[in-house]
Amino acid sequence: MIQIPDTDILLAIRQGNERVFETVFRKHYQALCNYACGILKDMDDAEEVVQSIFLKFWEQRQEIEINVSLKSYLYRAVHNTCLNRLKHLKIQETYRQYVGEYLDVTYDTATETLDKYELESRISEALEKLPEQCRIIFKMSRFEELKYQEIANQLGLSIKTVENQIGKALKIMRTELADYLPVVLFLMLFNH
Repeated sequence: MIQIPDTDILLAIRQGNERVFETVFRKHYQALCNYACGILKDMDDAEEVVQSIFLKFWEQRQEIEINVSLKSYLYRAVHNTCLNRLKHLKIQETYRQYVGEYLDVTYDTATETLDKYELESRISEALEKLPEQCRIIFKMSRFEELKYQEIANQLGLSIKTVENQIGKALKIMRTELADYLPVVLFLMLFNH
């Protein structure tokens, strides 16, 4: 087999000789893909890189200056393109993680804030529907965190009256806040 100098190969490619270009492609394609795969760890990405190198090589054949062997030039082009691709993928992943975390936190915070304000508003409205004594006792129990005996002592009532008023308040609140029942039950049952 006759060895053709790289300068003759490049001259033929610059002149648009597709047969010579195809010969170079076939000769180096698989080895370059294997090399790129060693860097990228993905054969599909490796093939895409090598194909893009050859496409760019053909499209820019008039302007390309090669001061090393054609083989060295192709390997260097694949190497640099793979490193740029890895750098780009790393930047994309960092951005994706940042955006994902930011959106999750922002969305959750906004949703929680809206839910909190809506729930507080609904609780206030429901409290206003309680009879006065029932409302006072309920607020002392849930918001001031007083025990039934303390409420009874402060208001001069029996502990049984306080228990009955709390039961009445809970029944009304459950009806008024049916949409929020799981949250309200948790707050009311475990907050005294």
